[in-house]
Amino acid sequence: MKETPLSNCEKRFLLRAIEERKRLDGRQCYDYRNIRISFGTDYGCCIVELGKTRQSDLLVKLNRLLERCLRNSKCIDTESLCVVAGEKVWQIRVDLHLLNHNGNIIDAASIAAIVALCHFRRPDVSVQGEEVTLYTPEERDPVPLSIHHMPICVSFAFFQQGTYLLVDPSEQEERVMDGLLVIAMNKHCEICTIQSSGGIMLLKDQVLLCSKVTGVKVAEITELIQKALANDQKVRKEGGKFGFAESIPNQRITAFKIEQATIDTDDVQEQAEEIIAKASPPSEVLANPVLWAPGTAQIGEGVENSWGDFEESEKEEEEEEVAQDKSTTDDQTMEMGDTSVGNQDKKDETIVLSDSEEEDVIILEPEGAQKNRTETSYKQDIASKKPVSKKK
Repeated sequence: MKETPLSNCEKRFLLRAIEERKRLDGRQCYDYRNIRISFGTDYGCCIVELGKTRQSDLLVKLNRLLERCLRNSKCIDTESLCVVAGEKVWQIRVDLHLLNHNGNIIDAASIAAIVALCHFRRPDVSVQGEEVTLYTPEERDPVPLSIHHMPICVSFAFFQQGTYLLVDPSEQEERVMDGLLVIAMNKHCEICTIQSSGGIMLLKDQVLLCSKVTGVKVAEITELIQKALANDQKVRKEGGKFGFAESIPNQRITAFKIEQATIDTDDVQEQAEEIIAKASPPSEVLANPVLWAPGTAQIGEGVENSWGDFEESEKEEEEEEVAQDKSTTDDQTMEMGDTSVGNQDKKDETIVLSDSEEEDVIILEPEGAQKNRTETSYKQDIASKKPVSKKK
Protein backbone atom coordinates (compact mmCIF):
# COMPACT_ATOMS: atom_id res chain seq x y z
CA MET A 1 0.00 0.00 0.00
CA LYS A 2 1.31 3.41 -0.91
CA GLU A 3 1.85 5.75 2.00
CA THR A 4 -0.41 8.76 2.34
CA PRO A 5 1.74 11.90 2.06
CA LEU A 6 1.72 14.40 4.90
CA SER A 7 0.34 17.84 4.24
CA ASN A 8 2.34 20.99 4.95
CA CYS A 9 0.11 21.79 7.92
CA GLU A 10 0.77 18.37 9.45
CA LYS A 11 4.51 18.76 8.97
CA ARG A 12 4.55 22.19 10.59
CA PHE A 13 2.38 20.93 13.44
CA LEU A 14 4.71 17.99 14.15
CA LEU A 15 7.84 20.14 14.05
CA ARG A 16 6.24 22.76 16.31
CA ALA A 17 5.21 20.07 18.81
CA ILE A 18 8.74 18.61 18.83
CA GLU A 19 10.18 22.06 19.52
CA GLU A 20 7.86 22.29 22.54
CA ARG A 21 9.02 18.86 23.77
CA LYS A 22 5.65 17.25 22.99
CA ARG A 23 4.67 14.16 21.00
CA LEU A 24 1.38 13.21 19.41
CA ASP A 25 0.94 10.03 21.45
CA GLY A 26 1.70 11.78 24.77
CA ARG A 27 5.18 10.31 25.30
CA GLN A 28 8.25 12.18 26.46
CA CYS A 29 11.33 12.57 24.26
CA TYR A 30 13.11 9.50 25.68
CA ASP A 31 10.04 7.29 26.23
CA TYR A 32 9.65 3.95 24.47
CA ARG A 33 6.33 2.48 23.43
CA ASN A 34 4.93 -0.60 25.12
CA ILE A 35 6.47 -3.83 23.81
CA ARG A 36 4.37 -7.00 23.70
CA ILE A 37 5.90 -10.42 22.96
CA SER A 38 3.71 -13.41 22.00
CA PHE A 39 4.88 -16.95 21.25
CA GLY A 40 3.33 -19.51 18.95
CA THR A 41 2.83 -23.22 19.49
CA ASP A 42 6.10 -24.05 17.69
CA TYR A 43 9.45 -23.12 19.14
CA GLY A 44 11.12 -20.17 17.47
CA CYS A 45 7.84 -18.51 16.39
CA CYS A 46 6.97 -15.20 18.04
CA ILE A 47 5.22 -11.87 17.43
CA VAL A 48 6.57 -8.56 18.74
CA GLU A 49 4.20 -5.58 18.93
CA LEU A 50 5.72 -2.12 19.06
CA GLY A 51 2.79 0.11 18.22
CA LYS A 52 0.83 -0.27 15.01
CA THR A 53 2.62 -0.97 11.76
CA ARG A 54 2.43 -0.98 7.99
CA GLN A 55 4.91 -2.50 5.53
CA SER A 56 7.30 -0.08 3.81
CA ASP A 57 10.39 -0.08 1.55
CA LEU A 58 12.92 -0.64 4.36
CA LEU A 59 13.35 -4.37 3.74
CA VAL A 60 16.78 -4.16 2.09
CA LYS A 61 18.21 -1.78 4.68
CA LEU A 62 16.61 -3.76 7.48
CA ASN A 63 18.09 -7.04 6.20
CA ARG A 64 21.61 -5.61 6.12
CA LEU A 65 21.31 -4.04 9.54
CA LEU A 66 20.00 -7.20 11.21
CA GLU A 67 22.71 -9.26 9.53
CA ARG A 68 25.40 -7.02 11.02
CA CYS A 69 23.62 -6.93 14.38
CA LEU A 70 23.18 -10.70 14.77
CA ARG A 71 25.80 -12.40 12.66
CA ASN A 72 28.73 -10.01 13.00
CA SER A 73 28.19 -9.58 16.72
CA LYS A 74 28.47 -13.39 17.13
CA CYS A 75 25.63 -13.57 19.56
CA ILE A 76 25.08 -17.25 18.67
CA ASP A 77 27.56 -19.92 19.58
CA THR A 78 28.31 -21.35 16.13
CA GLU A 79 30.34 -24.24 17.54
CA SER A 80 27.20 -25.63 19.20
CA LEU A 81 25.62 -25.89 15.76
CA CYS A 82 28.27 -28.35 14.57
CA VAL A 83 27.17 -32.01 14.49
CA VAL A 84 30.10 -33.60 12.64
CA ALA A 85 33.18 -31.46 12.09
CA GLY A 86 33.53 -30.52 8.46
CA GLU A 87 30.51 -32.59 7.41
CA LYS A 88 27.22 -31.84 9.16
CA VAL A 89 26.11 -28.59 10.81
CA TRP A 90 22.83 -26.92 11.71
CA GLN A 91 21.79 -24.00 9.55
CA ILE A 92 19.75 -21.27 11.28
CA ARG A 93 17.62 -18.80 9.34
CA VAL A 94 15.40 -16.05 10.72
CA ASP A 95 12.31 -15.09 8.68
CA LEU A 96 10.63 -11.78 9.55
CA HIS A 97 7.13 -10.89 8.35
CA LEU A 98 6.03 -7.28 8.76
CA LEU A 99 2.40 -7.38 9.84
CA ASN A 100 2.08 -3.77 10.91
CA HIS A 101 4.21 -0.66 10.93
CA ASN A 102 3.67 2.54 12.82
CA GLY A 103 7.27 3.67 12.85
CA ASN A 104 10.61 2.36 14.18
CA ILE A 105 10.42 -0.96 12.37
CA ILE A 106 14.15 -1.53 12.92
CA ASP A 107 13.83 -1.82 16.70
CA ALA A 108 10.77 -4.07 16.50
CA ALA A 109 12.47 -6.35 13.97
CA SER A 110 15.65 -6.65 16.05
CA ILE A 111 13.66 -7.57 19.15
CA ALA A 112 11.60 -10.13 17.21
CA ALA A 113 14.73 -11.74 15.71
CA ILE A 114 16.64 -12.16 18.97
CA VAL A 115 13.52 -13.36 20.83
CA ALA A 116 12.83 -15.96 18.13
CA LEU A 117 16.42 -17.23 18.40
CA CYS A 118 16.21 -17.48 22.20
CA HIS A 119 12.87 -19.26 22.00
CA PHE A 120 13.89 -21.69 19.24
CA ARG A 121 14.55 -25.37 20.02
CA ARG A 122 16.39 -27.67 17.60
CA PRO A 123 15.94 -31.46 17.59
CA ASP A 124 18.44 -33.47 19.54
CA VAL A 125 20.92 -35.67 17.63
CA SER A 126 23.37 -38.41 18.47
CA VAL A 127 26.40 -39.58 16.50
CA GLN A 128 27.63 -43.17 16.53
CA GLY A 129 30.54 -43.60 14.14
CA GLU A 130 29.33 -42.29 10.82
CA GLU A 131 25.64 -42.72 11.69
CA VAL A 132 23.73 -39.61 12.79
CA THR A 133 20.38 -40.14 14.55
CA LEU A 134 17.79 -37.37 14.68
CA TYR A 135 15.24 -37.60 17.51
CA THR A 136 11.69 -36.28 17.46
CA PRO A 137 10.36 -34.04 20.28
CA GLU A 138 8.41 -37.02 21.63
CA GLU A 139 11.58 -39.11 21.95
CA ARG A 140 13.85 -36.41 23.38
CA ASP A 141 13.36 -32.85 24.48
CA PRO A 142 14.49 -30.29 21.89
CA VAL A 143 17.72 -28.42 22.61
CA PRO A 144 17.81 -24.58 22.80
CA LEU A 145 20.43 -22.54 21.00
CA SER A 146 23.46 -21.27 22.85
CA ILE A 147 23.06 -17.46 22.97
CA HIS A 148 26.01 -15.44 24.27
CA HIS A 149 24.22 -12.09 24.44
CA MET A 150 21.15 -10.32 23.06
CA PRO A 151 21.93 -7.32 20.81
CA ILE A 152 18.99 -4.91 20.57
CA CYS A 153 18.65 -1.87 18.31
CA VAL A 154 17.51 1.52 19.60
CA SER A 155 16.62 4.28 17.09
CA PHE A 156 17.01 8.04 17.55
CA ALA A 157 15.39 10.68 15.33
CA PHE A 158 16.94 14.15 14.92
CA PHE A 159 15.07 17.33 14.02
CA GLN A 160 16.11 20.88 13.17
CA GLN A 161 19.66 19.85 12.22
CA GLY A 162 20.24 17.88 15.42
CA THR A 163 18.73 20.43 17.83
CA TYR A 164 15.96 18.08 19.00
CA LEU A 165 16.22 14.35 19.70
CA LEU A 166 13.50 11.70 20.05
CA VAL A 167 13.68 8.01 20.97
CA ASP A 168 11.48 5.43 19.22
CA PRO A 169 10.01 7.74 16.52
CA SER A 170 6.53 7.06 15.18
CA GLU A 171 5.63 6.89 11.50
CA GLN A 172 4.63 10.55 11.27
CA GLU A 173 7.76 11.64 13.13
CA GLU A 174 9.93 9.62 10.74
CA ARG A 175 8.46 11.53 7.78
CA VAL A 176 9.55 14.92 9.09
CA MET A 177 12.86 13.97 10.74
CA ASP A 178 16.20 15.18 9.36
CA GLY A 179 18.27 12.13 10.30
CA LEU A 180 18.18 8.72 12.01
CA LEU A 181 20.77 7.06 14.25
CA VAL A 182 20.50 3.34 15.13
CA ILE A 183 22.68 1.83 17.87
CA ALA A 184 22.72 -1.92 18.57
CA MET A 185 23.88 -2.79 22.08
CA ASN A 186 23.58 -5.61 24.61
CA LYS A 187 22.91 -5.40 28.35
CA HIS A 188 26.68 -5.30 29.04
CA CYS A 189 26.80 -1.90 27.24
CA GLU A 190 28.79 -3.39 24.37
CA ILE A 191 28.04 -1.65 21.07
CA CYS A 192 27.40 -4.19 18.30
CA THR A 193 26.75 -1.82 15.39
CA ILE A 194 25.95 1.83 14.62
CA GLN A 195 24.16 3.11 11.55
CA SER A 196 23.39 6.73 10.65
CA SER A 197 21.13 7.85 7.81
CA GLY A 198 19.89 11.21 6.58
CA GLY A 199 21.65 14.41 5.58
CA ILE A 200 22.80 15.47 9.03
CA MET A 201 26.22 15.68 10.68
CA LEU A 202 26.25 14.39 14.26
CA LEU A 203 28.60 15.63 16.95
CA LYS A 204 30.58 13.48 19.34
CA ASP A 205 28.52 14.62 22.33
CA GLN A 206 25.29 13.66 20.57
CA VAL A 207 26.55 10.14 19.84
CA LEU A 208 27.70 9.70 23.45
CA LEU A 209 24.33 10.88 24.74
CA CYS A 210 22.54 8.42 22.46
CA SER A 211 24.79 5.57 23.61
CA LYS A 212 23.98 6.28 27.27
CA VAL A 213 20.26 6.30 26.56
CA THR A 214 20.65 3.09 24.55
CA GLY A 215 22.25 1.33 27.53
CA VAL A 216 19.25 2.16 29.73
CA LYS A 217 16.68 1.11 27.14
CA VAL A 218 18.47 -2.12 26.26
CA ALA A 219 18.57 -3.16 29.93
CA GLU A 220 14.81 -2.61 30.24
CA ILE A 221 14.00 -4.50 27.01
CA THR A 222 16.32 -7.40 27.93
CA GLU A 223 14.57 -7.81 31.27
CA LEU A 224 11.20 -7.80 29.51
CA ILE A 225 12.36 -10.49 27.05
CA GLN A 226 13.65 -12.73 29.83
CA LYS A 227 10.34 -12.45 31.72
CA ALA A 228 8.36 -13.32 28.57
CA LEU A 229 10.54 -16.38 27.91
CA ALA A 230 10.26 -17.54 31.51
CA ASN A 231 6.45 -17.18 31.52
CA ASP A 232 6.12 -19.15 28.29
CA GLN A 233 8.33 -21.95 29.59
CA LYS A 234 6.33 -22.06 32.84
CA VAL A 235 3.00 -22.35 31.02
CA ARG A 236 4.31 -25.15 28.80
CA LYS A 237 5.58 -27.14 31.78
CA GLU A 238 2.30 -26.75 33.69
CA GLY A 239 0.33 -27.86 30.64
CA GLY A 240 -1.62 -24.63 30.31
CA LYS A 241 -2.90 -22.98 27.17
CA PHE A 242 -0.27 -21.31 25.00
CA GLY A 243 0.11 -20.00 21.47
CA PHE A 244 -0.95 -16.91 19.53
CA ALA A 245 -4.65 -17.61 20.10
CA GLU A 246 -4.16 -17.34 23.87
CA SER A 247 -1.46 -14.68 24.08
CA ILE A 248 -2.84 -12.15 21.58
CA PRO A 249 -6.01 -10.44 22.87
CA ASN A 250 -8.99 -9.80 20.61
CA GLN A 251 -9.13 -6.18 19.47
CA ARG A 252 -12.86 -5.49 19.50
CA ILE A 253 -14.42 -2.24 18.37
CA THR A 254 -16.44 -1.77 21.56
CA ALA A 255 -13.58 -2.69 23.90
CA PHE A 256 -11.59 -0.06 25.76
CA LYS A 257 -7.91 -0.61 26.39
CA ILE A 258 -6.50 0.73 29.64
CA GLU A 259 -2.84 0.47 30.40
CA GLN A 260 -1.87 -1.13 33.68
CA ALA A 261 -0.66 1.33 36.30
CA THR A 262 0.99 0.60 39.62
CA ILE A 263 -0.55 2.24 42.68
CA ASP A 264 1.50 2.83 45.81
CA THR A 265 -0.55 1.69 48.82
CA ASP A 266 2.12 2.04 51.50
CA ASP A 267 0.77 5.27 53.00
CA VAL A 268 -2.94 4.41 52.71
CA GLN A 269 -3.30 3.35 56.36
CA GLU A 270 -1.52 6.45 57.67
CA GLN A 271 -3.57 8.77 55.48
CA ALA A 272 -6.79 7.09 56.59
CA GLU A 273 -5.86 7.54 60.26
CA GLU A 274 -5.05 11.22 59.69
CA ILE A 275 -8.38 11.82 57.96
CA ILE A 276 -10.29 10.08 60.76
CA ALA A 277 -8.40 12.08 63.40
CA LYS A 278 -9.11 15.42 61.70
CA ALA A 279 -12.77 14.66 61.00
CA SER A 280 -15.36 16.07 63.40
CA PRO A 281 -17.57 13.56 65.27
CA PRO A 282 -21.10 13.14 63.86
CA SER A 283 -23.96 14.90 65.61
CA GLU A 284 -26.10 12.70 67.87
CA VAL A 285 -29.66 12.16 66.71
CA LEU A 286 -32.25 11.06 69.29
CA ALA A 287 -35.12 9.13 67.83
CA ASN A 288 -38.60 9.21 69.40
CA PRO A 289 -40.48 6.17 68.09
CA VAL A 290 -44.28 6.43 67.88
CA LEU A 291 -46.44 3.27 68.01
CA TRP A 292 -49.46 3.74 65.76
CA ALA A 293 -50.63 0.15 65.92
CA PRO A 294 -49.31 -3.20 67.08
CA GLY A 295 -46.40 -4.23 64.90
CA THR A 296 -45.84 -0.71 63.44
CA ALA A 297 -43.69 2.20 64.52
CA GLN A 298 -42.61 5.63 63.30
CA ILE A 299 -39.12 6.88 64.10
CA GLY A 300 -38.68 10.57 63.44
CA GLU A 301 -40.00 12.53 60.50
CA GLY A 302 -36.88 12.49 58.38
CA VAL A 303 -34.81 15.41 57.18
CA GLU A 304 -36.16 18.23 55.09
CA ASN A 305 -35.27 18.20 51.42
CA SER A 306 -32.59 20.75 50.62
CA TRP A 307 -33.07 20.70 46.84
CA GLY A 308 -35.44 23.67 46.81
CA ASP A 309 -36.73 26.50 49.01
CA PHE A 310 -40.23 25.56 50.20
CA GLU A 311 -41.01 29.02 51.60
CA GLU A 312 -40.55 30.70 48.24
CA SER A 313 -42.58 28.01 46.45
CA GLU A 314 -45.44 28.34 48.98
CA LYS A 315 -45.43 32.12 48.60
CA GLU A 316 -45.62 31.80 44.84
CA GLU A 317 -48.56 29.37 45.09
CA GLU A 318 -50.44 31.72 47.47
CA GLU A 319 -49.88 34.67 45.15
CA GLU A 320 -51.19 32.66 42.20
CA GLU A 321 -54.32 31.64 44.13
CA VAL A 322 -54.99 35.25 45.23
CA ALA A 323 -54.58 36.46 41.65
CA GLN A 324 -57.02 33.81 40.39
CA ASP A 325 -59.62 34.70 43.06
CA LYS A 326 -59.28 38.38 42.28
CA SER A 327 -59.76 37.78 38.56
CA THR A 328 -62.94 35.75 39.17
CA THR A 329 -64.40 38.41 41.50
CA ASP A 330 -63.64 41.13 38.97
CA ASP A 331 -65.48 39.17 36.28
CA GLN A 332 -68.53 38.71 38.49
CA THR A 333 -68.64 42.39 39.46
CA MET A 334 -68.37 43.38 35.80
CA GLU A 335 -71.30 41.13 34.87
CA MET A 336 -73.56 42.33 37.67
CA GLY A 337 -72.40 45.95 37.78
CA ASP A 338 -75.22 47.31 35.64
CA THR A 339 -77.94 45.34 37.37
CA SER A 340 -76.84 46.33 40.87
CA VAL A 341 -76.79 50.00 39.97
CA GLY A 342 -80.25 49.71 38.49
CA ASN A 343 -81.55 47.99 41.60
CA GLN A 344 -80.31 50.74 43.89
CA ASP A 345 -81.82 53.59 41.81
CA LYS A 346 -85.06 51.97 40.76
CA LYS A 347 -86.44 49.94 43.58
CA ASP A 348 -90.12 50.92 43.02
CA GLU A 349 -90.36 50.41 39.29
CA THR A 350 -92.22 47.48 37.77
CA ILE A 351 -90.66 44.74 35.72
CA VAL A 352 -90.93 45.46 32.05
CA LEU A 353 -91.00 42.45 29.78
CA SER A 354 -89.96 42.95 26.21
CA ASP A 355 -90.72 40.79 23.23
CA SER A 356 -87.43 41.48 21.52
CA GLU A 357 -84.91 38.66 21.67
CA GLU A 358 -81.94 40.98 21.43
CA GLU A 359 -82.29 42.65 24.87
CA ASP A 360 -83.08 40.60 27.96
CA VAL A 361 -82.81 42.70 31.09
CA ILE A 362 -83.27 41.13 34.48
CA ILE A 363 -83.74 43.47 37.44
CA LEU A 364 -83.18 42.06 40.88
CA GLU A 365 -85.19 43.56 43.78
CA PRO A 366 -85.55 42.92 47.52
CA GLU A 367 -87.95 40.23 48.81
CA GLY A 368 -90.65 42.66 50.04
CA ALA A 369 -90.87 44.38 46.73
CA GLN A 370 -91.09 41.02 44.99
CA LYS A 371 -94.12 40.01 47.18
CA ASN A 372 -95.96 43.21 46.32
CA ARG A 373 -95.16 42.74 42.70
CA THR A 374 -96.47 39.17 42.73
CA GLU A 375 -99.74 40.17 44.47
CA THR A 376 -100.51 42.95 42.02
CA SER A 377 -99.63 40.76 39.09
CA TYR A 378 -101.88 37.99 40.47
CA LYS A 379 -104.83 40.43 40.73
CA GLN A 380 -104.27 41.63 37.24
CA ASP A 381 -104.32 38.07 35.98
CA ILE A 382 -107.66 37.38 37.72
CA ALA A 383 -109.16 40.55 36.33
CA SER A 384 -108.06 39.65 32.88
CA LYS A 385 -109.72 36.22 33.19
CA LYS A 386 -113.22 37.70 34.12
CA PRO A 387 -115.83 37.51 31.35
CA VAL A 388 -116.59 40.69 29.58
CA SER A 389 -120.22 41.49 28.68
CA LYS A 390 -120.94 42.93 25.31
CA LYS A 391 -123.67 45.45 24.69
CA LYS A 392 -125.71 45.12 21.62
